[in-house]
Amino acid sequence: MPKDKQSLSRRLKSLSSEFGEDVFSIDNVVLFCKLCEVKVDPERRSSITQHIKTEKHRRAVERKINQKTANSQQLLTNLTSKKSTFNMDLCKAFISANIPLNKLQNTEFRQFLQLYTQKDVPTESTLRKFYLDDCYEEMMKNIRQRVFLKKIWISIDETTDAEGRQIANAIIGTLEEDRAGDIFLLNTDALEKTNHSTVCKFFDKSLSILWPDGIKHDDVLLFLSDAAPYMVKCGKSLNALYSKMVHVTCAAHGLHRTAEEVRGQFSTIDKIISNVKKIFKKSPSRVQIFKTHAPNIPLPPEPVITRWGTWLNASIYYCEYYKQICEIVEMLDSEDALSIKIAKKNLVKTCVKSNLVYIKSNFKVLSDSILKLQRKNMPLAESLDILEKVQVQLQMAQGYDGQKVYKKFETVLNKNSGLKILKQISKIIGGESDNMDDLHEDLATNDLSFYKFAPITSVDVERSFSIYKNLLTDNRRSFKLENIKKHLLLQCNTVGNQEG
Repeated sequence: MPKDKQSLSRRLKSLSSEFGEDVFSIDNVVLFCKLCEVKVDPERRSSITQHIKTEKHRRAVERKINQKTANSQQLLTNLTSKKSTFNMDLCKAFISANIPLNKLQNTEFRQFLQLYTQKDVPTESTLRKFYLDDCYEEMMKNIRQRVFLKKIWISIDETTDAEGRQIANAIIGTLEEDRAGDIFLLNTDALEKTNHSTVCKFFDKSLSILWPDGIKHDDVLLFLSDAAPYMVKCGKSLNALYSKMVHVTCAAHGLHRTAEEVRGQFSTIDKIISNVKKIFKKSPSRVQIFKTHAPNIPLPPEPVITRWGTWLNASIYYCEYYKQICEIVEMLDSEDALSIKIAKKNLVKTCVKSNLVYIKSNFKVLSDSILKLQRKNMPLAESLDILEKVQVQLQMAQGYDGQKVYKKFETVLNKNSGLKILKQISKIIGGESDNMDDLHEDLATNDLSFYKFAPITSVDVERSFSIYKNLLTDNRRSFKLENIKKHLLLQCNTVGNQEG
């Protein structure tokens, strides 16, 4: 006699028990794989065994095992330490991604994290009080380990933040003999005043953070800054203690100062750039006219005088699109704005077209080279070669204006005594010279090889200010400076953020 068939519910219960109730669940008429979140045919036993052998199910089982292991490790950690590694990692992730910790108070977000991490999500207060300091100390420990027994360079600059504070940042990098070194933001602080004395104190304070057991003065081989008089004075003062240190003023900043000489020589072009910028800024109706008449060209650039090379790039733009700009400006009513009236007056001057061609032909090299010098990981010889090519091209510029610009470039180079020393060192490294005169007396022959990938710009510290600005937004002004420092260091020194 054929066997009595089990009722479906009994059969489902039997199969669930056989293959694991932690894997399969039942609901009267359905057998459900909890790991894969799919229904499985209960009529044939072979269907279940085939499902278990699928790659998807195997991966799900592996994930479950790994999760159990992680939970066990977390439990063990919690037994031996009061602090959670999950909370620590969450704090680091939020800060490095510039996500405000108060986002954890969002109910939907908390529920999402709890559902998919199966962890108790901490509050903002918990992370700030008990984990932020640990994240910062862990980062500093990592920096000290990476810099241990290494020669370094340091770059310092200052800016004024949204709260009116004079903020100084200190960037350091390791000097390696065979590759470009690692770069870290070491310190950020507010200066009472901006002078050589306060910068010197900030310099020493920053290195005492790196070397709390005593500053290794002979391991600091290079100091990069802008060419402000107080920075130059600071470099001279510091050489008394850091006798091997070469002070170099930023080469990209020097090219920008040369570009400013170009702007000063061409006042009519400067007026055009300034006023056309005003015409379209915060005027959607004029922008629409522009896009309708010239849909295939970009809007006029908005150069910032303090932003390297932007004025020259604007001049090149007007050289390329002069005819279209004239046509569009001519369409506008002069009575609508003073900027329209001034732009119209200057655009029709006979010297404008020839001046734009002259600027592009002779000085485009400045903005191009500023961009090249901002590339990371360049050997010293390559950086210096960029400057030499600028010098050659500027020297070729004919006419009074060209001579004035070249003279400015020469003046900037001659004042940068540290750059002259780096040129000499680069020639020694490259086998082009055996002259070691004029080098610092305390520089040993073994020290020179560490300059092979030495930077000649302070672009890294400028990048750190950009991150600072993004951190201190209008709705985060209550940030205490001490917390800003920790957030900024964690952001800047996260591997992914260093690529920008």
